[in-house]
Amino acid sequence: MSLSIIAVFLVLGIAGFFTLMYFVPVNLWITAIFSGVRISLLSLVTMRIRKVPPKIIVNSMITATKAGLDLNTAELETHYLAGGHVPSVIKALISAEKANIPLSFKLAAAVDLAGRDVFEAVQISVNPQVINTPNVSAVAQDGIQLVAKARVTVRANIAQLVGGAGEETILARVGEGIVTSIGSSLSHKEVLENPDKISRLVLEKGLDSGTAFEILSIDIADIDIGDNIGAKLQIDQADADLKVAEAKAEERRAMAVAVEQEMKARTQESRAKVIEAEAEVPRAIAEAFRSGNLGIMDYYKLKNLQADTTMRDSIAESSKDDQTSYKNSADDDDDE
Repeated sequence: MSLSIIAVFLVLGIAGFFTLMYFVPVNLWITAIFSGVRISLLSLVTMRIRKVPPKIIVNSMITATKAGLDLNTAELETHYLAGGHVPSVIKALISAEKANIPLSFKLAAAVDLAGRDVFEAVQISVNPQVINTPNVSAVAQDGIQLVAKARVTVRANIAQLVGGAGEETILARVGEGIVTSIGSSLSHKEVLENPDKISRLVLEKGLDSGTAFEILSIDIADIDIGDNIGAKLQIDQADADLKVAEAKAEERRAMAVAVEQEMKARTQESRAKVIEAEAEVPRAIAEAFRSGNLGIMDYYKLKNLQADTTMRDSIAESSKDDQTSYKNSADDDDDE
């Protein structure tokens, strides 16, 4: 047999050995046996075939067994194939068991598959988390704006992690409670004197219902005085009332101008009628002459009467002007 053939068989033998060791992880099986985990070598081979990493399952089973958890490889394989994080679930179960928090593998797997970090949730349940709310602006009944900031201490409610609302809902509800509490206060001084009143009113509303957290406390970290919203609203209302009054006054002025123009038109119309009537007088006189109802002497008497009337009007007008001038001069003398 030539050396080349021996080399080929040697390479094939080495490749087959490593392939066999890959599908038959004897070292993991030995580690599991010495760690007290009962698992057959055939189960490890079938894990490879199902594309489940045996190392993850075996190490997780060893960790769970050492922690006293009663689990089996089928549950871990199913959770891995469903897209879960097996090591994170095992750590969460161990932390919950050490903290005396009731947590089953089924619930932990469901929380993990829901996209939440189940281990972090257990940590928050053991060590409560503090959430700082953004600045919340509210206006008391006296019109003064207050800007409050609160610290909300929460603990994870593991039973509500699946389908429960998150931190955003907690912050929104707390902000709403702060606005309601400040808005119901008669004066901003009451809120500044007793900021714990806000905490009590907000906690009484049960804001953590339907959420993945349990609110332990709400502490008002800071309250600042903002703008005088009531005064601004009154100023805006006064400006609006002034504009309405100006609009109504302009409307009345326009109506008055229209009435004045209408009266001028009526005056001109009346004058036209008078002129028209006066134009009929010579015609009537001429007709009276023709019919013999008016003689020449009667006509002269009428003209004399008109002249006397015109003279009396002129005298009366001049007397009136003289009296006005005398009165004005008398007033000037009194002023001097």
